[in-house]
Formats: sequence, structure tokens, C-alpha cells
Amino acid sequence: MPLDSAMESASTRAMMSGVVAIVTVGAGGAVGAVLRHEVARRVTVRLGHGTFGIFAVNFTGSFLIGMMAGWLLPTGGATSSPGVPWLLLVTGVLGSYTTVSSFSLQTLTLLREGKAGAAILNIAASMVLCISATAAGFALMMGLA
Repeated sequence: MPLDSAMESASTRAMMSGVVAIVTVGAGGAVGAVLRHEVARRVTVRLGHGTFGIFAVNFTGSFLIGMMAGWLLPTGGATSSPGVPWLLLVTGVLGSYTTVSSFSLQTLTLLREGKAGAAILNIAASMVLCISATAAGFALMMGLA
């Protein structure tokens, strides 16, 4: 096989691999978004306040990402896997179901690596900065209205 054909073939494989990843994550994301809506809606209807619905989504998402990590990741501290199951279930489904699950896994990884200070900083910074960013975005849009 000529060198140009080999490079073109490798380029085509890489492009198709990227397309497969995008389609896989997108399909999982569609499922996760619908699940998030339904779980939050049903819990809210049953318990009477939206906070309970979102909490249920975040709690179950955190539990599920822990299960997926225990099942799909090799031992040794990896926090993601390039495989299709990871892309579909974790990045796609759980990524759109809740981002708290990803935050929880990253924090657990820091703790497992013996980096308690970094884990505490991750928790504190995420809470303070993310809530502050939400408030700033809200204030910005209210000012534009």
C-alpha cells in the first residue's frame, strides 16, 4: 500500500472513530436528558417541591456513576475510559442526567489518590464558584431584561 493511501486510511479511521464517539455520546445524552426530566418531574409531583426532584437526580446519578466506574474502569485511578460503553453510559447518559455525578467521581478519585486537600478544595471551590457563577449569570440576565 502506498504511503499516501496508508495515511489517508489512518485519517479516515480516526475521523470515523470521532464520528462514532460523537454519535454514541449524543445518543446517550438524549436518553439521559429524558431520564433527568422524568425522574425530577415524578419526584417533584410526589414530594411537592422541585428541590427534591433535582436532589433525586443528583443522588441517583452519583450512585450510578460510582457503579459504572467500578464496573468499567481498570484499577489504578483512571477517571475515564475511551471505550464505547463509557462514552454511552457515563459521558452520554449520566453526563446529561447530572453533572454532579462527574464532580463526585472526580472528588472520590482525588480522595483515593490520597489528595484530601485537593478534594476539599475541589468541593469548596465548586460549591462557592458554581453557585456564584449561577448568581452572576442570573443577575446579568435580570439586568438585561
